[in-house]
Amino acid sequence: MIIVLKPDVTEKEINHIIDKLKEYGLKPHVSRGEERVIIGAIGDERQLASQPLSIFPGVEKVMPILSPYKLVSREFKKTDSIVEVAKGVKIGGKKVHVMAGPCAVEKQDLLVHIAQAVKEAGATILRGGAFKPRTSPYSFQGLEEKGLEFLVEAKKKTGLPIVTEVVDPRDVALVAEHADILQIGARNMQNFRLLTEVGAYDKPVLLKRGLSATIKEFLLSAEYVMARGNHKVILCERGIRTFETATRNTLDLSAVPVIKGMSHLPIIVDPSHATGRWELVVPLARAAVAAGADGIMVEVHQNPEEALCDGEESIKPNKFKTMMSEIRKIADAIGREV
Repeated sequence: MIIVLKPDVTEKEINHIIDKLKEYGLKPHVSRGEERVIIGAIGDERQLASQPLSIFPGVEKVMPILSPYKLVSREFKKTDSIVEVAKGVKIGGKKVHVMAGPCAVEKQDLLVHIAQAVKEAGATILRGGAFKPRTSPYSFQGLEEKGLEFLVEAKKKTGLPIVTEVVDPRDVALVAEHADILQIGARNMQNFRLLTEVGAYDKPVLLKRGLSATIKEFLLSAEYVMARGNHKVILCERGIRTFETATRNTLDLSAVPVIKGMSHLPIIVDPSHATGRWELVVPLARAAVAAGADGIMVEVHQNPEEALCDGEESIKPNKFKTMMSEIRKIADAIGREV
């Protein structure tokens, strides 16, 4: 349920409500907006049947949440959430942020070169996989901790914050020490132990939609992270598996406005993994911005022919520069900026 408090509610009254919720076995989540304080009560609401919260001092109204996801829903938070990933880099506001870099971290000098190129073109976040969960056990699995060190070096030289994937609950502390955003890949969207673990950290989480996940399942996975206490969640649409074979996946751009209607969380789009074809990345990046995405995640490589991972869907720095120029015009047309 959602407990909407009065504008003049005091901290003493807020704490009294929180204590009472805990006493009845419910987990309170406090959201402080510009005009209102809202408390989300998660748990078995039947415990409050004999104790109407509407009579408590400071309470304006009490509303049930009908959707299975509570903290993620628009019912819990009417205004859009903005996730700050680094100083001056906030996802979910007017600015459309672009995350760019190689699929996998390969060599330090190559990574730095790509990072410098994408920053010069306008990217605000560096992406790169140090840990790589692959479909085949024989494919390149990433440089792991050494890859994280390379990412940190690239950050030092460019100032770009880092987003990189974590694939194992045992590695969360290590990755969180190096990265600014913890990415949960599509294959791990329903790895509930991993979701719960990243939920315990005060670190932004980029959650990718699973290969065959419905939007409801996608939002419930985000709920796992937020239920643990971490509300810094960014969603990512990266294509879903359909009967179509012309592309690697089918990019569901309708998910962007649909999710924005259902949830307050920011959502970005990954056209690289969605299509698996470099020549389709730019047109779908343009479409994603037009659809209202809060960001784009694109794979960029200096020499895709020799990339150790997903070279076929990586664009070269000069193509990336052209893409940035084009999406700026689209963002400007819809009242946003890149």
